[in-house]
Amino acid sequence: MPRPPRAARAPHGHRGFIPFCVPYTDRREVEGAAQAIRSGWLTTGPRVSRFESAVRRSVGARHAVAVNSCTAAMHLSLAARGIKEGDEVITSPYTFAATGEAILYLRARPVFADIISATLNIDPHAVERAVTRRTRAIVPVHIAGLPCDMDPLLDIARRHRLAIIEDAAHALGAVYGGRPIGSLSDATCLSFYATKNLATGEGGMVTLNDREMADRIRRLSLHGLSRDAWKRYTRAGSWRYDVVELGYKYNMTDVAAAIGLAQLSKFRDMQAKRLRLARRYCALLGQSDTYELPTELPGSTHAWHLYVLRLRSGVLRIERDRLLHLLRARGIGASVHFLPLHLHSFYRRTFGYTAGAFPRTEAESARALSLPLYPGLSTRAQDRVVEVLLDLAERHRR
Repeated sequence: MPRPPRAARAPHGHRGFIPFCVPYTDRREVEGAAQAIRSGWLTTGPRVSRFESAVRRSVGARHAVAVNSCTAAMHLSLAARGIKEGDEVITSPYTFAATGEAILYLRARPVFADIISATLNIDPHAVERAVTRRTRAIVPVHIAGLPCDMDPLLDIARRHRLAIIEDAAHALGAVYGGRPIGSLSDATCLSFYATKNLATGEGGMVTLNDREMADRIRRLSLHGLSRDAWKRYTRAGSWRYDVVELGYKYNMTDVAAAIGLAQLSKFRDMQAKRLRLARRYCALLGQSDTYELPTELPGSTHAWHLYVLRLRSGVLRIERDRLLHLLRARGIGASVHFLPLHLHSFYRRTFGYTAGAFPRTEAESARALSLPLYPGLSTRAQDRVVEVLLDLAERHRR
């Protein structure tokens, strides 16, 4: 097997350590945030509106509502569809805590459906089996940026009169069946957290096609205030407003939106860099019998938020956790996405889940590790990641 080129010094001044993620920012974000501050709009203002319009157009949706996190986006989307106490919402156990929490905030019950091993995404057949008379919605999670198989999920939702609220925290830039993720279902929830493909530090957005639902999400995101309340500090606004329903405090600031607009201006370039790096990982690691590469599907475009590698069973004498420890000791900031949600203490204690409940999720989680992947990762640093992975594979082979 050919050895990759000699590695460079670690990027970004990290003295030998290659971090898992580094935000891809430059003077555009700095200037955008400074302009927002100088404008006097520190909270929700004209830049939020511009950011909503730009993201909405980029995904082909009719409406968009910016909020302060993807968790907030999911909470509001489920609330706007009338999810309430006693309802069931089907989702994947292979996800981050936020997916389950957004359901539980409404005192609904998250019902887990196992994944497809190859993709790490929710299995539509398992979803079908999980539907009961209490089911009100499905929350598919596009893991790592690879779209779920949406057509069968949309069919299940149509037949059972269920809402689909997509957890697309990883999937801005992904495409399914020729259509961008963001316009396929009742609502799509995006994340702009610091590690995401487009980052505002903290932030999120709901994109959707239903105006009435969009208006309710916007109202719920700011204390349930009437629509005109958003204008109360402008020349066109009024000090008088009405609290129409119980709401929350989830609005995005103009400073965050200014950073988002700067990120959006170079989003295509950032995605192209991610794709090149992902392809390069595949080329350099593809000849190893130790590691299984991420799946791509015909008809879909992967957003490459994460590069999730998996250990092939029986090849190494060490388990995934030990490999991660050795990678960090050698200066590689790898991580795990995700530990199964149903095996966390809260879910075991609250719902009585035990190991073995979702065998495919558990098996894939136990052998998965995520490699550094971000637009500013140099190819020389990437070569070092690969070099260490291949060296550890040889040292710890059975």
